[in-house]
Amino acid sequence: MAAPIPASPLFLREPEIRRGVELLYFGYSHLTRSIDAGLSDKGMGRAHHRALYFIARKPDLTVSELLKLLAITKQSLGRVLTELTERGLVETRAGDRDRRQRLLRLTAEGTAFEAELFEALRAKMAAAYSSAGQGAVGGFWAVLEGLIPEDERARVAGLGR
Repeated sequence: MAAPIPASPLFLREPEIRRGVELLYFGYSHLTRSIDAGLSDKGMGRAHHRALYFIARKPDLTVSELLKLLAITKQSLGRVLTELTERGLVETRAGDRDRRQRLLRLTAEGTAFEAELFEALRAKMAAAYSSAGQGAVGGFWAVLEGLIPEDERARVAGLGR
């Protein structure tokens, strides 16, 4: 891989901002393409993957928490969860304190499928991280965190716990 073009000291000018937007767009596009075939083989799309990913990250996630994370309509999420449940990838149970609450968890099959998809993403991200180096990875994370509104950062940080 060629050495990255260093950022200009005038990194807040339009050309530098546009370059960042373009790199973010194309990088994300190529990253997600790495899982498209696996999803397509099962008749699923990226919305299914996002749901599987976040349910895997936080077992017993509530439907309302997932709705906030994905920022999609209830109707869209309902369709995705119905399909994932019918395929035996996600199971739902009532909450311990509030029986109306629906807690989401991957089944063994769902866990295996999400792990397969994640492996394709992990390989791409690991190669990019390795190429960029540790310092660049920290800077990349800082930029991405800066794109997340302050009031949502705690929810995002809580996924890793």
